[in-house]
This record gives sequence, structure tokens and C-alpha cells, in this order.
Amino acid sequence: MLAESDRPLVLKETGCPVRYYLPAEDVRLDLLTPSDTHTYCPFKGTASYWSLPDAPDLVWGYPDPKPDVVAIKDHLCFYEVDSSPA
Repeated sequence: MLAESDRPLVLKETGCPVRYYLPAEDVRLDLLTPSDTHTYCPFKGTASYWSLPDAPDLVWGYPDPKPDVVAIKDHLCFYEVDSSPA
């Protein structure tokens, strides 16, 4: 298991799916590798990414978020992964 939490922060943005930001303490960071990828959101700031061996840039977070979303600091979010059998 990569993450388990009963205290996610729910972030709703227009035109995007609901995102659940989990406290970093609830994520197995030892399984993730930091990525060189960074993206910028005008509302949240600059995101950093982490990868699994078979899932590049699967996880992201905002180490220094903008003041309006400071609550997501030290939280991580995940892209959906298809876990259905092939």
C-alpha cells in the first residue's frame, strides 16, 4: 500500500476532478523517487512530483503553495491509476 489516510484535504477546481491531498505522513515516501518535473498553477503555485518505477510523476505536491491554499502544504495528491486486471 502506497498511502492510507482518514484525513484528506478535498480540493475542488472548476473543470478538474475533485482532488484529495493526503498528509505526507500518510504516504509511503520511501517508495517514491523525486522527479525533475515541476509544473505551475496560477492558483496554487509550483508543484513538485514523485514517481514509482512503473508510474512516472504519479504523485505531486506544493512545497510552497500560494497563501490562499496554504493548507495543502505538506500534503500529496495522486493521479488515478487503473488497477483493473489486464
